[in-house]
Amino acid sequence: MLTLLFAAITISTSFEGGNIGKVETLAAAHLRCAVKGQADQNNRNRQASWYYFQLGNLPKREVTIDFVDLAGEYNFKAGTHPVTKNTRPVYSYDQRTWTHFEDRNVEWDEKELRLTLRFTPAQEKIWIAHIAPYTAADLARIPSSPFLRREVIGKTVKRRDMPLFTVTDPSIPLDSKKVVWVMARQHAWETGTSWVIDGALRFLLSAAPEADAIRRSTVFKIFPMADPDGVATGAVRFNANGYDLNRNWDAIDAQFMPEIAAQRKVMLDWLDSGKRIDLFLALHNTETQDFIEAPLTAGGAELQAIAHRFQKLLDEQTTFHAPKGPRSSGTTTTPGMKGRMTVYQALLHERKVPAFLMEQMVERSPRLGHPPTVQDRLDFGAALVGVLANTPAPNQSTK
Repeated sequence: MLTLLFAAITISTSFEGGNIGKVETLAAAHLRCAVKGQADQNNRNRQASWYYFQLGNLPKREVTIDFVDLAGEYNFKAGTHPVTKNTRPVYSYDQRTWTHFEDRNVEWDEKELRLTLRFTPAQEKIWIAHIAPYTAADLARIPSSPFLRREVIGKTVKRRDMPLFTVTDPSIPLDSKKVVWVMARQHAWETGTSWVIDGALRFLLSAAPEADAIRRSTVFKIFPMADPDGVATGAVRFNANGYDLNRNWDAIDAQFMPEIAAQRKVMLDWLDSGKRIDLFLALHNTETQDFIEAPLTAGGAELQAIAHRFQKLLDEQTTFHAPKGPRSSGTTTTPGMKGRMTVYQALLHERKVPAFLMEQMVERSPRLGHPPTVQDRLDFGAALVGVLANTPAPNQSTK
């Protein structure tokens, strides 16, 4: 957290999720902001995918911000940079309503890998972020309901609670229902996944007849915030010890990765008690593409059939844009290296659970015609629960 004074403009990250790197003043209304980024436990795979800060004492004239230090590494491949020429940051004057800057506000320098933002503020204080933030305070606003049960399944590295939400109609016997597990925010920067979960929960808990039917037919088990430490501190994709929570599912270590250990235990305990998991989905954000992915070859014809049914329902009922259909992953992200297996790869490998990853773009969506907004994410979440409830075949059973 920091609060610095540069001429008349102040810059602060002293709030939940705030983060920015080194800031230089080039002129009274021109700041150069390095995106801090985050590397893993071996100082590899640095990603500069998150910034969230407040500017104060703004002048009534154009302000310029240069975002730099964007280059990183992904799965040990150097040179990647999540911030691109098509990135459109968001801004807010109250930390609740978020709006994308327009094309005219943004300039990209491919040689330096620099995103320049120019805008004339409407007020003397503004918050700016890569995409619309979602914190533990937002999650706490989900209303109580007789259909919602909240649990704490463990503690993070920094001793924060690990939440698990269950949504269903408790008056209907479990053995007559499908069971769907969903996970969000394994990577702290991917706030769009939390807005999707927020929309899903609010719909599932609503009085809508469709929501009532889903509650009666399906149990939803939801990890709404898989990395609470990262969410709180404005981290990017690694826990407080530097471990990627969507890798390392083949290298469980309760000391260094208590988040994975807690999530894995509660799912395996569920299965070991004789209950089913008919579908698992890990929600993620990426810059330029929507897609679903699973180890389709390893999963065989049954998983492939589920994948195509899932894709078809997404195409018909949501704004999801994946014209090439489901993607087939390997059984690990990095063959021959321990600690590179994702949650969906591990669940299929260990227990034959039909498990998928979903990536949703943060840049301009072809189906929406603009970068996804908070309302778009909320609406998608409401539609997604119907898709998930109808994706498993009626006789599908995983133990």
